Amino acid sequence: MNGMTKPAVRQDPYRPHVHYTPAANWINDPNGLVYFGGVYHLFYQYNPYASSHGHMHWGHAVSTDLVHWHEQDIALAEGEHQIFSGSAVVDWQNTSGLGDGTSPPLVACYTGHTSSNQAQYLASSQDGGTSWTLHPDAVLDRGKLDFRDPKVFWHAPTASWIMAVVHPVEREIELLRSTDLRAWTSLSIFGPAGATGGIWEVPDLFPVLDDAGHEHWVLKVDLNPGGPYGGSGVQYWLGDFDGQTFMPRTPAWWVDHGQDFYAAITWHDLPERRVWLSWMSNWQYAHHVPTAAAGWRGAMSLPREVGVRVDLDGPVLVQRPVPELQALRQAERPISAGITPFETDQAHEFLLRWPGSNSFRVQLEFRSEAGIEVSVEVTPREVAVRRPETAVTAGLTGYAGEHRAPLPPMEDHELRLFLDASSLEVFVGGGRAVLTDLLFPAQSIREVWCITEGLDHREAMGSLWPLSPTSER
Repeated sequence: MNGMTKPAVRQDPYRPHVHYTPAANWINDPNGLVYFGGVYHLFYQYNPYASSHGHMHWGHAVSTDLVHWHEQDIALAEGEHQIFSGSAVVDWQNTSGLGDGTSPPLVACYTGHTSSNQAQYLASSQDGGTSWTLHPDAVLDRGKLDFRDPKVFWHAPTASWIMAVVHPVEREIELLRSTDLRAWTSLSIFGPAGATGGIWEVPDLFPVLDDAGHEHWVLKVDLNPGGPYGGSGVQYWLGDFDGQTFMPRTPAWWVDHGQDFYAAITWHDLPERRVWLSWMSNWQYAHHVPTAAAGWRGAMSLPREVGVRVDLDGPVLVQRPVPELQALRQAERPISAGITPFETDQAHEFLLRWPGSNSFRVQLEFRSEAGIEVSVEVTPREVAVRRPETAVTAGLTGYAGEHRAPLPPMEDHELRLFLDASSLEVFVGGGRAVLTDLLFPAQSIREVWCITEGLDHREAMGSLWPLSPTSER
């Protein structure tokens, strides 16, 4: 397919072209993200029986480029307990003793869920993640109904494994240490702190370097409800970790200012960079998005490189789409003030740049025959995404509205966004402001209106690229 060829109209207008979703049924949180032998593994919460939450298994997909994903057989299946969220590591030194000596085992640490208890269990793979053995005894059990989502990583300074696990109702993250992934010793408790309007879930703790090479530790945790618009959301702190305690140096900030970014975790054992992705939905309406008729519900965000940028106001988290996505670009087309027609039978990437000033407005309105389906506006101090209610989304409580993210003063501005069949991901200011929103247009979007104020018409110009599909569905 090239940029001049119109693809056949699909029977499923909302199935993503470049975002991962399985062939059928329900998915939510990504789990066990691990890189091994040149392969990126994406495990995720999966119900193989229906397009609603329940009977949690770990689904599985693999990729060699973070872009083209290939669905695999179920990795961890429900048995005496459901397989709730967790993480996976490469046990290079076979500290767990779960390897057979031929190659390092992959070890997953997940929450086993029953109606009366949640505890942490191990599973292992000796063939690079293709098949798994579930080990029957819990390695961490507090006899609690809500105690879940272990994120495990190797901490070289203390030569030990560190686990971040959440106590949802208490709004606490507990840090623990182990030398063998089996026996765990409690180190410290973080929280309650920041936003506490809902239960906490899916913690992650990891270091990143800023542009000057200084290390910052990122602690992030999700909450539901209590997000920036009343539904679910993700908050983070920047600080220090000494092998025992996380010490924040910033207040809590939102990771994503849209409505549909939840349960992000980072890949383990990925050299030289930090990458994560999330479930792209919101618990306000996840069970009601209009895709069940096609037999599926849920998709993942695009993978993002995570870093820290130090501005005049201090350090902030930045997120940028992984550069591997540029390989999907087809024939480039210019975009400037006015109307640009395009086809939404495939995904598109948009990129605009313009010089900074004290007073300007750049707005992109994505329109179908039904009218404006979504708009993105950038001004000197903020970016806003507006999702109007349509006939398709009238029953989705929390869908329609305006989502805003602050921007620091900048000499030059950049707006980069990805429009897929049922989502919009917006990156502004080099990834300082990010908004992720599901999108269910009433009709196919066929044109973008670029409106500028306070700028010469030649100052806000850019490009759009149709993107090659990453799935044949």
